[in-house]
Amino acid sequence: MAVGFEDYGPDCDSMRITAFLDIPGQDNLAPLARLEKYAFSDNIFNRQIIARGLLDVFRDFSHNDEDYLIVMAIVVRLSEDTEPTVRTELMEQIPPIAIFLQESRPNFPTAFSEYLMPIVVRYLTDPNNQVRKASQESLVILLEQGLVAQNDIENKVCPILLDLSAPESDDEYKVEAVNIICKMASMVNKSTVECLLLPRFCELCGDGKLFQVRKVCAANFGDICNAVGQEATEKNLIPKFFELCSDSVWGMRKACAECFMAVSYTTSPEVRRSKLSPLFISLISDPCRWVRQAAFQSLGPFISTFANPSSAGLYICEDGTLSIRPSSPHSTGSNTSTRPCSSEEAVENNSASLTEGPSSTSCISCFENSAAQEESAVAHVNCEIDLTRLTQSDHVGTCVAQSMNDCQVHNRRGINSRVQSAEDVFNTFLYWRPPLPDISRDLELLQCKTETHEESCSASEALCNNCVASSEIKKVLQSLQEHMDDPDVQAQVQVLSAALRAAHLDSVNDYEIKQDEEVNSNNQEEASVLDPSHSTRNESTQSLLPSPGETVNPSSPTVIKNVDVEQLLNGTDKALEIEDNEPPFEEDKSKLQDIIPQPLLDQYLSMTDPARAQTVDTEIAKHCAYSLPGVALTLGRQNWHCLKDTYETLASDVQWKVRRTLAFSIHELAVILGDQLTAADLVPIFNGFLKDLDEVRIGVLKHLYDFLKLLHADKRREYLYQLQEFVVTDNSRNWRFRYELAEQLILILELYNPNDVYDYLRHIALTLCSDKVSEVRWISFKLVVAILQKFYANKANSLGLNFINELIVTFRHCSKWIGRQAFAFICQAVVEEECMPVNHFVEHLLPSLLSLASDPVPNVRVLLAKALRQTLLEKAYFRSVGNPHLEAVEETVLVLQADRDQDVAFFATIKPKHHTVHITSLEKQN
Repeated sequence: MAVGFEDYGPDCDSMRITAFLDIPGQDNLAPLARLEKYAFSDNIFNRQIIARGLLDVFRDFSHNDEDYLIVMAIVVRLSEDTEPTVRTELMEQIPPIAIFLQESRPNFPTAFSEYLMPIVVRYLTDPNNQVRKASQESLVILLEQGLVAQNDIENKVCPILLDLSAPESDDEYKVEAVNIICKMASMVNKSTVECLLLPRFCELCGDGKLFQVRKVCAANFGDICNAVGQEATEKNLIPKFFELCSDSVWGMRKACAECFMAVSYTTSPEVRRSKLSPLFISLISDPCRWVRQAAFQSLGPFISTFANPSSAGLYICEDGTLSIRPSSPHSTGSNTSTRPCSSEEAVENNSASLTEGPSSTSCISCFENSAAQEESAVAHVNCEIDLTRLTQSDHVGTCVAQSMNDCQVHNRRGINSRVQSAEDVFNTFLYWRPPLPDISRDLELLQCKTETHEESCSASEALCNNCVASSEIKKVLQSLQEHMDDPDVQAQVQVLSAALRAAHLDSVNDYEIKQDEEVNSNNQEEASVLDPSHSTRNESTQSLLPSPGETVNPSSPTVIKNVDVEQLLNGTDKALEIEDNEPPFEEDKSKLQDIIPQPLLDQYLSMTDPARAQTVDTEIAKHCAYSLPGVALTLGRQNWHCLKDTYETLASDVQWKVRRTLAFSIHELAVILGDQLTAADLVPIFNGFLKDLDEVRIGVLKHLYDFLKLLHADKRREYLYQLQEFVVTDNSRNWRFRYELAEQLILILELYNPNDVYDYLRHIALTLCSDKVSEVRWISFKLVVAILQKFYANKANSLGLNFINELIVTFRHCSKWIGRQAFAFICQAVVEEECMPVNHFVEHLLPSLLSLASDPVPNVRVLLAKALRQTLLEKAYFRSVGNPHLEAVEETVLVLQADRDQDVAFFATIKPKHHTVHITSLEKQN
């Protein structure tokens, strides 16, 4: 009776699939004939097993070229099987077969391309969904492994994908095709993506029929941008990205928000600042909560794409660690800005290694002005006028006329759009109040001084114009009085008041001042009124104007704190009095910077607002805390004042997850800020974390060494008293906490002198050595050895001898066998690490160690046997002594080899393969 797969049963998966081919005389057929018989059997199960075992088949027949070709032909015929499960099994085997053939067949590329690759491509259009899925997964694996030739990608894979994603293609195939296109973009060369796939991807981004296609494009947009590079991204992809960000389906906008950082990373700083920043603000203000949630989660990562290592004074090493750039000879050693470094100096600084100590001051300011030179026009979604044209034009009056329509629109809805983005869905000012008067004429009159400069007018004509402008502004202020309860009107009154003040000051200027000087000063004053971010704003109006990028807070009662409209209308200077000791908007000015667009920073700082948690995301504060180091790195330590209050708010958040997030990253933030700011602002928060819940404390504990090494020696020494508090935990079962403490103490030893180690850290080490959990004890024994090494490396031999005596008393003469076993391990580690002079070891530790040979507990003798046989007798450090103690060790080993316990005798006999200290489970059950 012939034996086939029918006789194997359901558990044949664990069998060697080709075992039936080795049965002599079965069916009187040759192995290849038998393979073909079962490959095309009427029994579906037989064909499935053959398809599943193809890798074994190739292994058996690949040594012969003729048999190999026959097997290939059988595979091709099997790929045409009518049963979908057979085709699925076959497709799942193609990647491992391709890998095997690549390694064993010199002609693999030709064979794979000729026989197997057509099967993969054909299955992409298979009518069965399961087969297509298997084909798509196999294709991705083959591309990842680099097994598909470039010619096959261009001539076989890309054409079929373009056909499947064509407008007239079936919807299901189209979605699958765009998925594959997005996945393979990062696996093939740039030219292939840009020439063959990019045009179709851009077309699919605008597919108006299937939102599923657009969603796949949006979700993978960052990968495509990264694949084609900056030029193609800005030319072809950014316009499509704008369309997707304004798609009517909220899922599309959410996907765009999630990949925003990847898109931004590929673009130039100019595009990132002028185009992507306003676009991102629109996503943050999206009416859909899920879109806003995704945008806020991506806000910090997006801000981090503005980071410039040259301006931050920091850079990321190849191993991913954050490092400080060594001080430049042009650095002043402070946080104040100096001249920008040249490009040659920047390259030199970027390539420099970290050579400074923990207390050194790094060069962080020599590139500070570079960010301001990149882009003079920062695009704001809610800007009151076109700042770009105002700052770049020589004819301010003409620009004001061109910007008048924008001003009028903003007067009615501009500020309210900011309010709506903060979740105010209704504002009565938009609906029932009369529209604000048109002040375009007044602003035109305000520019007459510039026009007189262009026409070479006299100073007296400018004075007259100032008077006219003042009277017109007063009329506008009079018309706004009835609406003073509205915060939007208050904001406009603020700007007009500053303009009135400027006009009044100009009217009392000395007529004998040279005409060109007077006109220049007037131009600067006008620019300060119309463009609050102007760097040369008039001193008299500086405290009244809104700060650059400042968002007016309608709920703030201090918007027009010292502006009396009645007195302004009467021409009284008292209306503009400013308190010298408390200038308005000082709090807002403290958040100003020029590294990133100010609206992005304002939105990031608002993530700690409790209202955001209610209307956007309950964990928005956690996302803010998670990305704060990246934002701080982007802004640089010179702008830490922008984040300080936010960081303190997060550090006191009621949610322990928020505080835990900060605790895990506080050491990185300390590197970013430097020693001075760390001591002033981070140390108090660090101290608070030390007394927090264990879930928070573990964050600072895991990076305790990284944080302490950044502090000055005197400040660092204060923590010696607090380290022992880590031994106590909220839950005694949390042994990993104590394990982490022991690991950190091994690193921390280098930060303190031997006396401090002996007085403070020694007690902690001995306490951890007596822990109930074995894992904690084993790592603590290593800590003990590291302490001994610390003493002898610093010539503190007396402290080392005192500690040795304490170890003998504590462990060698311990009443519990665990303590005596620990002593054997410590001695083994001492010899392994060579942490003390060999004569000290022989004199003070070896006699006590050898005495353990008569210990009644086998567990102790087992570890003694390992210490003697695998370490002492194999270590040149010990054998070089050449004294009777070596003979004593050998005699002890012989005694242990004859021990009644089999494990003791085994470890005393076996020779080690390598000299390592094993801390595996050595404790046997008695």
